[in-house]
Amino acid sequence: MLVGLSALSAQAGYVVDLTQVGSDVVASGSGAIDLSGLTFLRSLGGPASQIDPGAGIILTGPAPFVGGQYTGITGPTSFGGGSTAFAGSGSGDEVGIFFRVLVVPVGYSGAALSDTATYDSQTFSSLGATPGTYKWTWGTGPNQNFTLVIGTVVPEPSTWAMMLLGFVGLGFMGYQSAGRGRRTTATLDPEAPGRSALERMTPDTLSVYAEALER
Repeated sequence: MLVGLSALSAQAGYVVDLTQVGSDVVASGSGAIDLSGLTFLRSLGGPASQIDPGAGIILTGPAPFVGGQYTGITGPTSFGGGSTAFAGSGSGDEVGIFFRVLVVPVGYSGAALSDTATYDSQTFSSLGATPGTYKWTWGTGPNQNFTLVIGTVVPEPSTWAMMLLGFVGLGFMGYQSAGRGRRTTATLDPEAPGRSALERMTPDTLSVYAEALER
């Protein structure tokens, strides 16, 4: 079952929302992390944010990417069958999961984190990321978990505009249809409001009226 970012924020310390935005896939992360119970391993460096669904890797933040690794977490080993893909751009704090190792900024002390990464001209399918909710934990505290949500699709602005025009067109067609219905009813009903005395005459009455005029 897919769970939106807002629904998870109350129970998860850090959440990454992977969304399809137009022709790109965007990773947006936010939240705080409690490192209690974890063990520092070493620093991790890389050229940029990356995702590898088959290996359970999601790293979000700036390029180059430099973070500290902490062991002691449990969670899924993968979230799809895709291989490594690097983001075209990224910003914010270095946060992620790397082979079931938690990655946070070097020297991190528990403050709120936020970051983003954009995978240009990609889809969930091309990245090999399976829609769903994936969670890694290392305790029971409110900030002792990392959640990845895959599955939201956001249309491009041009798509929204076309949808809006479509709704306006449907509304106009409905208005025209209702207007034609009212006019048809008025034409068929001699007693309809707004009709002149001549229009309200029945065929028999019109015949008598015509004969009287001829005399």
